[in-house]
Amino acid sequence: MEGGILMEIRRGTQSALLVIRAAAEDAGAPVEVSLSADSLEVRSGGSCAAAALPPGVSLAPSSCRGLRRLPGDGLHLRVRMRRPPPPADLAFTLRESLKPHKKYIFYCQSCGDIIVEDRKFLRVLPLPSDNWSDLVEEWCCHPNPFARSTLHPQHDDCFLGDTFFLLNSGNESHVPESPMCCSETGHHASQSDCNLKSKETTRVICKRCKTMLGETVSSDTIKYYATEVIIQPAEGSFSPIPRSQFVQSVVAQCLVELSSAKSTFRFTIKGDNGKTYILIWLLNSDTLLVESLRSSSSLSVLTPFGDTFMPSSGPVGTWNAVKVLYQPCIKCRNKDLADAWENDLGVHPLKFPSETCLELLLMLGLSTASLPPSLRCMNSFQAFGAGEDAQII
Repeated sequence: MEGGILMEIRRGTQSALLVIRAAAEDAGAPVEVSLSADSLEVRSGGSCAAAALPPGVSLAPSSCRGLRRLPGDGLHLRVRMRRPPPPADLAFTLRESLKPHKKYIFYCQSCGDIIVEDRKFLRVLPLPSDNWSDLVEEWCCHPNPFARSTLHPQHDDCFLGDTFFLLNSGNESHVPESPMCCSETGHHASQSDCNLKSKETTRVICKRCKTMLGETVSSDTIKYYATEVIIQPAEGSFSPIPRSQFVQSVVAQCLVELSSAKSTFRFTIKGDNGKTYILIWLLNSDTLLVESLRSSSSLSVLTPFGDTFMPSSGPVGTWNAVKVLYQPCIKCRNKDLADAWENDLGVHPLKFPSETCLELLLMLGLSTASLPPSLRCMNSFQAFGAGEDAQII
């Protein structure tokens, strides 16, 4: 019985969708499912698979309903929770981790090299929204007093954006990269385009691994992207985090924070080159995924960056998840939809390095493929979930 078991739990509605994939292998074989408050057992064709549910998850077996068999999926059924698991803490860790009057060390997430060492901030302040200047124009009855002002941090300041933070440049271990204009096919762009690009931004890269960390905003201000840097107290030691797990966590936390603060649920994932890579529609942030772990698990293919999506050992893995729908926009895919979202005030843009956008898109594609076929799409969008300790599915 190699198919395994997948359970998608909604904390808010106190319900769970149970998918028994083993039943998809032999549609003609009878399947016997035994469900208790804290475990389940599946018998089919002389084999048996049993799994204990993780702590805090308790079901009401008598509430089972909607039993059906779907080709390629297996058996689907829904059940109520007797005791819902505690809610996941998806606070935005960038804002939570930085406090005034404390020393921090900034590490390159990819290689662990120190970028900013023993930096103490007197002020840690959130930046206004991207269109704050336009709002001032609308609300002020006199000329905009901030028209010629720029929000640049002083030496002891740290300004926080949605996906980045601004620091006053010091002796950080980075290398400003000379701007070079190239198209996606590798051909050099025109000289005018190169001049325009050089005026817009200068990439900041890690000395050791040459990964892009951010960009220079002015002669004394650097923007570091939250997906590229790990921040830890100076008195602690560096704790590496798997790349894909880290990227998923940062993106998920951004989506949750912004949807709560601004009541927006649609996002565009943009690269530092200004191009749109992914359209994302947030569905919910209260999902817990439970899957029986096995040697032939589809999760074993989800290691493109050398890490694993299994936060715990044992027969059952659990992941907090933020569930969304997405559409890729590379190679002119979904261009009309992307253009419509671009002009929609209800859509919030999130900017990351272009390489990170491609990494995220790869994670989404691999993770979507690990789902049962019936759960991979909705209204022409593809489905996935990302969480603080989660796989992307």
